[in-house]
Amino acid sequence: MDQQRIVFVVFEGFQSLDFAGPLEVFQQAGRLRPGYVCEIVGPARGLVRSDGGVRIHADHGIGDLDPNGIDTLVVMGGSGVDRARSDRALVGWIAAAGATTRRVASVCSGVFLLAAAGLATDHRVTTHWSRARQITDEHPELDVDTHPIFIHDRRVWTSAGVTAGMDLALALVEDDLGPKVAHTIAQELVLFLRRPGNQAQFSVPLWSAQPSTDPIRAAVSSVHADPGAPHTIGHLAARAGLSPRHLQRRFTAELGVPPAEYVERVRIEAARRALAEGTDPVSAIARRCGLGTAETLRRAFHRHLGVAPSDYRDRFRSTRK
Repeated sequence: MDQQRIVFVVFEGFQSLDFAGPLEVFQQAGRLRPGYVCEIVGPARGLVRSDGGVRIHADHGIGDLDPNGIDTLVVMGGSGVDRARSDRALVGWIAAAGATTRRVASVCSGVFLLAAAGLATDHRVTTHWSRARQITDEHPELDVDTHPIFIHDRRVWTSAGVTAGMDLALALVEDDLGPKVAHTIAQELVLFLRRPGNQAQFSVPLWSAQPSTDPIRAAVSSVHADPGAPHTIGHLAARAGLSPRHLQRRFTAELGVPPAEYVERVRIEAARRALAEGTDPVSAIARRCGLGTAETLRRAFHRHLGVAPSDYRDRFRSTRK
């Protein structure tokens, strides 16, 4: 492989694992197939403090690193990203470097810097699930999808939060060196080559707005109080004191999802908690949460989370004895 420069962009308050995880993947790849040269650039050369207090040494500052000649630009996320995207010099350097690189990538909230630099316009991107509404509201020019662990859209690669940067780096290595090398690295680092499921399996429920009026609030409260109850349109309308048609319209307007979808998602959340915190059979949980049968629960989990209920339980079950 010809020498390829991988440049990591850091700033005060970057997330250290956003950097360390992908760096280790590229270092492992370089041991198998020499060719990757990893460099670190910050607003200035020298020590840069992460949001957790760890300091790393930036090989270059943006004032002394020519933005030309970079193969892959990888932008970190972290709590300092909002301040960093107000740094005109840093954003300008990222824009200049990204204009000539073969590909640009971001980890977690680093996508905000790509957006500020104009590098992700009209691209499908992802970020950490907790920043989804912010990036969607502030950058309508992006096509935001927070379900995937990472997204590759043309020359722009973006990933979800923190450890997903390693998934992204593995995909970049696979793109360069093929699946055998990527698989070897995944084995060495004890990673999935392709992590099963999607980001929703890790997130807290942020998929709807809050009700703004008392009738819809009453309907929503009844669903959360007993997810397994028969929450038909008729039942919810009676709770809200509205006609079924009026409820359907107002519910969707206030919460952004129709009643049936809202009910199903609440039931899935209840099933997630039951799977993680208890040992009841999947069939019993399905009945208690209003999803009927184990098969119905399995289909709902695959549709919303990308994993089977049994797999979800294995990953997230409580370790308390």
